Amino acid sequence: MPLALGPVLRHVGETTASVWVQTHDAATVSVLGCSARTFDVAGHHYALVPVTGLEPGSSTPYTVEVDGDQVWPPTAHPFPPSVIRTRGRAPDSRHRIIFGSCRFAKVADRKQSAELGIDALDAYAARMATLPKEEWADALLLLGDQVYADELTPRNRRRIASRRDRHPDWPDDEIVGFDEYAGLYCDSWTDPEIRWLMSTVPTAMIFDDHDVRDDWNTSATWREQIRRKPWWRDRIRSALASYWVYQHIGNIPMEELETDADYRKIIEYEGDVWPLLVELADRADTETDGEKGVRFSYRWDLGCSRFLMIDSRNGRILENGRRMLSEAEFSWIERQAEAPGQVEHLMIGTSVPWLLPHAIGDLETVNEIAAARPGRRGRLAEAVRQAADMEHWAAFRESFDRLTAMIERAAANGPATVSVLSGDVHHSYVARADLPSRPRGRVHQLTCSPVHNRMQWFIRPGFRLGWSRVASRLAERWARRAGAPPPPLSWRRLAGPLFGNTIATLDINGPTAEVFFEQPRSSAALVELARLDLTG
Repeated sequence: MPLALGPVLRHVGETTASVWVQTHDAATVSVLGCSARTFDVAGHHYALVPVTGLEPGSSTPYTVEVDGDQVWPPTAHPFPPSVIRTRGRAPDSRHRIIFGSCRFAKVADRKQSAELGIDALDAYAARMATLPKEEWADALLLLGDQVYADELTPRNRRRIASRRDRHPDWPDDEIVGFDEYAGLYCDSWTDPEIRWLMSTVPTAMIFDDHDVRDDWNTSATWREQIRRKPWWRDRIRSALASYWVYQHIGNIPMEELETDADYRKIIEYEGDVWPLLVELADRADTETDGEKGVRFSYRWDLGCSRFLMIDSRNGRILENGRRMLSEAEFSWIERQAEAPGQVEHLMIGTSVPWLLPHAIGDLETVNEIAAARPGRRGRLAEAVRQAADMEHWAAFRESFDRLTAMIERAAANGPATVSVLSGDVHHSYVARADLPSRPRGRVHQLTCSPVHNRMQWFIRPGFRLGWSRVASRLAERWARRAGAPPPPLSWRRLAGPLFGNTIATLDINGPTAEVFFEQPRSSAALVELARLDLTG
């Protein structure tokens, strides 16, 4: 079959949509009479088809053609037709948004499959296929760890072992080359239910550490240590290049994509664009005067709702102090959050949570202070930071305070809700933020993780303890003694912690919004565990 992967429906506007595909050979790909020529990356072929001329507020079934032959949907396709549902010209007031993070690909090994459990997104897709279109999700937000480049499946190990052209410096237990990353995305996105879901629900994405390597950009020390490895430069180039191809370009609204210099250069280039992607990856990875050369944060407008995705992983500035984002990128995010417009609900995506269990948040701030000290104590704190994954917003306290101030200003501007959507921490919960100015908009941390991953033995007791009052009080006292200022807000847990594979849904209807969490009980059935009114 000419179609290797996809189609994946990405950004959708009032009259436009982007459809991403990977083909086996160089070709022209067509969707609804619109076409794009593939670009070549190290022997792999990709296209992002810009679909134009759609009717606002319409639902249009579509097929995919490669060099004039229909390749999607496949014959005997058991799912409904893939459709593009555009935004209406009048501000849309109803949206159903599903989100989650940490999705390990399906595996053939029975023991490992049992440990991973049922894929919550897979079960959601199977159920959605049986529902009327009015009940389908309007957007899918994947909040990090779409692929696990540092936890190899038996299939990936066999791929590596079978390659005769692999560089001798590359380790046998690490994904390094672009071709190996392409294999990871193939494993993650070829499941039939997932493939259909992503073909018909506009999908926004961001990476987290496992898309590259565990603890990626935890600290300047971590970065210095990893750069000593002879294969790291190849690894980070392949990781960022593949992220740009598979995830990032579809995040960009079409009107911005048309003027994006990197995108124009790559699709207009004749031949293998790998050298161009290497240059882009190097710019994205390198800090120059406290800035990064590529911005991966982006904004989607969904009628009366606005979604703002923050790159809280690659965007980190670590060489002079610790900041979650550069000044330029943080300023851009603040402008988007506070930009004028009719916004009933503001959603902010960040792969790592803003509000953690209280005790864990305080300990991360204490650790940041200790790791900045010289000598043995600083080295010990840095070792703890890496071993215990103490690198969420609370471990970048200056950035935490700035994000909090931005959210408070945005909540005062008129939206009914401000929701921070996150993953990473392998448990799910809802926390309500109580801000000093008591803004009109209700503010919540909504965390959903994992979608499909195993439960490590320490997760349940660790996070239950982190949410407990006793541990919170002890950690708070420790933080004050260590010199950490009090947080600029307070927060309280409303739901959770929920453990196990979970998918979350944010239902928006005019000025009201509610969130609910579901876990799979079979391959096509989910059970609701918690539901909260975010405007009550």
